Amino acid sequence: MNGLSVSHITNRLIRIKIMNYQKLLTLASITFLGLVATAFAGDGWLTDFEAAKAKAKAENKPMLLDFTGSDWCGWCVKLDKEVFTKAVFKDYADAELVLVEIDFPRNKEQPAELKAQNDKLAKQYGIRGFPTILVLSADGELIEKTGYQRGGPEAYVAHIKEILAQ
Repeated sequence: MNGLSVSHITNRLIRIKIMNYQKLLTLASITFLGLVATAFAGDGWLTDFEAAKAKAKAENKPMLLDFTGSDWCGWCVKLDKEVFTKAVFKDYADAELVLVEIDFPRNKEQPAELKAQNDKLAKQYGIRGFPTILVLSADGELIEKTGYQRGGPEAYVAHIKEILAQ
């Protein structure tokens, strides 16, 4: 057999199969990480509306949608820095809300499906300016439309609680 033993051929075939499995596992990992990156904006904010809706239903929580121009809208940046990044808001939101970022950036790329989803949601909910904050039921029904509020995270949490108490 040209100097090759059966065990040598078997060992080569096993190594080739292992290499193929490693490549497949790497590809699957990269795909999964890409999906996770698309679904999450960071710091507990989801970007996939349907995933957020499913989570809201499963946890019986309302959703807070932030329609933002994260890289160009001054009031959006202000709301994020003054409220959404603060522990008071994060703690409340983690316990009581499902957060969804609907971003309309000018200087960063978005996947086409995310951009299409955001455009559809803006049209569906009649968004005319930024920031616009929507409080929705777990089913996606509008409870209230709001925006930037002065007073920092404590005042904003009180504002959201008041909306939800109606």
